[in-house]
Amino acid sequence: MEVAAQTPFQAAYEAFFEGFRLRRPIHANSLILTLFGDSICPHGGVIWLGSLIKLVEPLGINQRLVRTSVFRLTEKGILQSRQVGRRSFYSLTETGFRQFSTAAQRIYHHHEQRWDGEWRLVFTHLNTLDEGLREQLQKELKWLGFSRLSKGVYGHPTVSLELVRLVTEEMGVTHAVTMMRGRIEDANPVLSSVDLVRCCFQVEDLKQAYAEFIDLFQPMLEAVDDLREGDEAACFLLRSLLIHEFRHLLLNEPDLPAELFPADCLSHPARKLAARLYRAIVEPAERHFLDIGESEQGALPPAEPLFPQRFGDQR
Repeated sequence: MEVAAQTPFQAAYEAFFEGFRLRRPIHANSLILTLFGDSICPHGGVIWLGSLIKLVEPLGINQRLVRTSVFRLTEKGILQSRQVGRRSFYSLTETGFRQFSTAAQRIYHHHEQRWDGEWRLVFTHLNTLDEGLREQLQKELKWLGFSRLSKGVYGHPTVSLELVRLVTEEMGVTHAVTMMRGRIEDANPVLSSVDLVRCCFQVEDLKQAYAEFIDLFQPMLEAVDDLREGDEAACFLLRSLLIHEFRHLLLNEPDLPAELFPADCLSHPARKLAARLYRAIVEPAERHFLDIGESEQGALPPAEPLFPQRFGDQR
């Protein structure tokens, strides 16, 4: 029997996936969180464990590892489970959904920040917290975009302090945090702020990470014009890995206003690439996800009304 030749997209995807695999191992916990935020939440937020296992199996994540990952995420209060007969169904907890909502705004609905010239500062009273809460608070502040300026002091030029207040209230650590706003008092506060950004936000490391992201996904953007019937599963995996990597970039990207970005920053080209590739593959990826995914009621519900607006203004 004659074997059908690979299409350009299929050949590009094989090369992409091999390069991705060689870069670093895929961490199941983190990838599963990406799937919940990117695919599961827009379709009702609940999925059968068996569906989750099928979805990630092509990435080399086996059943045992998926079960271990969802167990750990449940222990951490990010996922919750519901047993229906012999089947387990998983969804995000309130804490998990709050983290997803914050991430979704930065990933899919990004808007340029306008700077008012003030820095938002968060002082953490570390000696009043146990080690677990200290680490959790530091992770939450980092995800919001804050960088550590000195021990126990975090800063960012635009992040809303109201978000910090919501996080600290949820964690029960408001007593251990002091928030304030301040201005740099010198002849050129913008230049001084740019210097502060370079010093505290690991700009050069971020630039390198963006360059690697572009190198990895640009060939796939160039290949999507050749999508064919049967490429749905590859599109789903590509979409998941795209958001997985982009989410990790944003975890280290401070979401700075334009006037404080270094001139050679690759943030904008990387974001445009992510937007164009996502929109090119989202429909076949959705077909594969809906074919595999099951909820307690059977078939997954249609996507929420806001789903088509993802990356809508970032082409």
